[in-house]
Amino acid sequence: MERSKGAILILSGPSGSGKSSLCKTLFKEIKNAYFSVSTTTRTPREGEIEGKHYHFVSKEKFLEGIEENFFLEWAEVHGNYYGTSKESVESALAQGKLVVFDIDIQGHRNIKESYPELTTSVFITTPTQQELRERLVLRGTDDKETIDLRVMHAYTEMKHIKEFDFVIVNRDLKESEKLLLSIARAALSKRILYDVESLVARWKSKETPKTPNSQQGI
Repeated sequence: MERSKGAILILSGPSGSGKSSLCKTLFKEIKNAYFSVSTTTRTPREGEIEGKHYHFVSKEKFLEGIEENFFLEWAEVHGNYYGTSKESVESALAQGKLVVFDIDIQGHRNIKESYPELTTSVFITTPTQQELRERLVLRGTDDKETIDLRVMHAYTEMKHIKEFDFVIVNRDLKESEKLLLSIARAALSKRILYDVESLVARWKSKETPKTPNSQQGI
């Protein structure tokens, strides 16, 4: 691998917009991807696994982490805390991996501030508010009050689209998958990820010696 460091890909957007489904395809196709597992104080949903979907901790433990500067970024969302470990991100970047985040607007802003050159961000949304509501209802994990809150929060998030590098309006999952994969591969090809001097030196050291004919342009 010629890259000297890894890249960051941020996925953000309303809950229910399809980020989780798109992530599954991304990790199938991008072998060197690492999903940044957030720490949260919320209760696990049915089927969620500790260490795979989230690190679940108490509010007290989370607040200790804030005091100890453990988190690269953190936020309070819908009454629960979410945060990202500094150490795990730095380790993955040092290994040249694509570090993928599924975080909110505030988290996106903090990560981009910490790693402006390494970060590529994508805002994922449904075509309409009504479609988002229908998806949340079909998901069956939230009551009406929670869904209403999520839809209201989604509108607030939509107002920040201009802060992102790319936007995917998730009308068709297959088409959205293709778009996201293209963006991910481009993120891993940024010039800043390469030690250009070493790249040029290696290129020169493997140069094919010129023959008399090649010197004459034949």
